[in-house]
Amino acid sequence: MALFDVLDIAGSSLSAQSVRLNVSASNLANADTVSSSSGETYRARLPIFETVLSEAAGRGAVPATGVRVADIVESHAPAQREYQPDHPNADSEGYIYRPNVNLVEEMANMMSAARSYQTNVEVANASKQMLLRTLALGQ
Repeated sequence: MALFDVLDIAGSSLSAQSVRLNVSASNLANADTVSSSSGETYRARLPIFETVLSEAAGRGAVPATGVRVADIVESHAPAQREYQPDHPNADSEGYIYRPNVNLVEEMANMMSAARSYQTNVEVANASKQMLLRTLALGQ
């Protein structure tokens, strides 16, 4: 592993956690929207991460060199159907549809992503300090 690979790995994780935070924020922002049909209702989105492998993995090098967001998918959980016949968006039967966003789960995701982001900032800073100390040894 080269000296700067740690910074590349931490940087890829920072980018992935930033996407995770943005997706959770989008889900929370749309949690209270309503629609008149299940098909039009906002669906919670989930980021899918994948490991980035080194091109030199087969030659004895460290295989994992980071993470990236492979895709952002919609949740398959059903929309929440609620009877409110007086609501302007109610369908012909008097139902409105709310997103399948779980507020507690989204807040937990945001806290986890924020902590992961913070941890990777600390990894990058520690790596930078070790690299600077290594360079100082040669003086």
